[in-house]
Amino acid sequence: MNRVSKIITVQNSSGFKKKALQWAQQFEEVVYLESNSDFQISKQQYKDYDAVLALGAQKSLSTSYNNAFQKLKQFQNQSQDFIFGHLNYDLKNDIEELSSSHDDEIEFPDLYFFQPKKIFLWRDNQLDVRYLRDYEKEIELDLKTINEYSLCKRSGSQDPDIRKKISKKSYFKKVANILEHIHRGDIYEVNFCQEFYANNVLIDPVLVYQKLNDISHAPFASFVKMQDKFLLCSSPERFAKKQDNKIIVQPIKGTARRIEDTEQDQLLAKNLSNDPKERAENIMIVDLIRNDLSKSATKGSVKVEELCEVYSFKQVHQLISTVSSESNKNIHAVDIIKDLFPMGSMTGAPKISAMKIIEEEEETKRGLYSGAVGYFSPEGDFDFNVVIRSILYNASNKYASFSVGSAITSLSVIENEYEECLLKAKALKEALKN
Repeated sequence: MNRVSKIITVQNSSGFKKKALQWAQQFEEVVYLESNSDFQISKQQYKDYDAVLALGAQKSLSTSYNNAFQKLKQFQNQSQDFIFGHLNYDLKNDIEELSSSHDDEIEFPDLYFFQPKKIFLWRDNQLDVRYLRDYEKEIELDLKTINEYSLCKRSGSQDPDIRKKISKKSYFKKVANILEHIHRGDIYEVNFCQEFYANNVLIDPVLVYQKLNDISHAPFASFVKMQDKFLLCSSPERFAKKQDNKIIVQPIKGTARRIEDTEQDQLLAKNLSNDPKERAENIMIVDLIRNDLSKSATKGSVKVEELCEVYSFKQVHQLISTVSSESNKNIHAVDIIKDLFPMGSMTGAPKISAMKIIEEEEETKRGLYSGAVGYFSPEGDFDFNVVIRSILYNASNKYASFSVGSAITSLSVIENEYEECLLKAKALKEALKN
């Protein structure tokens, strides 16, 4: 790997990160991953960095879903370096005989990865700056510029007129259709999503992201800029991580609101932990993930480390499970991701049947929503989130969008599912207000 590394101590890490992200907007390609380091999912330590910022494409891969995973494998093999990027939900069409026919106003490519010119890696109060050797002379000037950078605090944009793609009446009808599939035995569970959107809207993506991150403080937050397209993500969910030969998947299924009264809030968390419907949602997806992991795992290595543990975020309580395996050494890292993709928490069980019903009932092409953002390391390890609790923005089209969903099972009450969607939409709406 032809990189130069410089390690420095950063006293005000939070302030420096905010400055660095605003300074980074001069680049056409930006990926910023933020763990909000005081929050940890799982009793195990599965975090490499507190935050990562990757800038500027030295080399890149942009493709539709056709043969996308094979192209990614070739690109990763050739790079032998950090590569950052995203996987759209519609890569399902590369894996199975499926299609995506709905409109897409955001227009992220199905798959995009790049080898960054410049990388910043935060751990505790240490910053590891790794530049390709061609840009080594820019390290000192960049650090000085970031330190002296004046943060922009106001966007000047107006509150967007946020609309629903699916009316409440239509939502009820669609979920009733899904429940018919479940009662017939076609499927056990489907993650059904709906889009909220705003036309002709001007936003400052960095400021909206930072506001969303302050509201949600999520452990798998991310900011992506790809020319005129942006992802502002406050995800609480890890899709998959490879750490040597260990693979870790951490699905979220099961949601309850939070309230200010501490005693009542703790009761809501306890009730979530014991709720048969919420636990069933999670356990069905855990079973699906165990099956997906077994495709690349050594015999007997698939384990459920945590089952339906309650984790409390600023807006909601969630049930999270941790499933791990030891991967076969002959399996390529990209093939492990392909075996797991799309993530079970955003599809349902059985997965292929659920994805067909999703295509029938939803009215928006998911694109990057319910896809994944992350990176491969030079050693071939990886870490990716699940793109949920996210705002997508196309600056050229002036179109902003966010989608929310819930798991529909035989125990679902349609009104409750609708209210869960509105609960998840609350922080996203708040972040878009000026």
